Amino acid sequence: MKTLIAAAALAGGFAGPVLADGIAVTPFDGSFDDATFALESAIIGQGLVIDYVSHVGDMLNRTGQDVGSNKEIFISADIFIFCSATVSRQVMEADPMNIAFCPYGVFVAEDGEGVKIGYREYPEGPMDAVETLLASIVAEAAGG
Repeated sequence: MKTLIAAAALAGGFAGPVLADGIAVTPFDGSFDDATFALESAIIGQGLVIDYVSHVGDMLNRTGQDVGSNKEIFISADIFIFCSATVSRQVMEADPMNIAFCPYGVFVAEDGEGVKIGYREYPEGPMDAVETLLASIVAEAAGG
């Protein structure tokens, strides 16, 4: 199914996320700040609590010279970390080792190509419930 969605998206016949290299990415039509606000609102709107926001873009920009690089990877990039008691219980009752995938993260990133919202794919099977949750959050944040 994921391959079919990716093929349709790449062919221009699908307005949803593009799946590439294990990452579902949805373009956001607006600013980085608007995207982070929309994503935060979508997560909270699902009744979920954001445990942490990782400011990856700031860290990369701050430490680039320290590691010998002056390349700007992102203008801005944040990862919102959260969990769902309902979905997590469902996937861990199916396989307790699904704990390895919790908590879940959705990113907002801005680079030279614009603002994007996305998440990584999970193994097929019980973890499809997590991807469904993340896809609905991203779709809501992106205005779809």
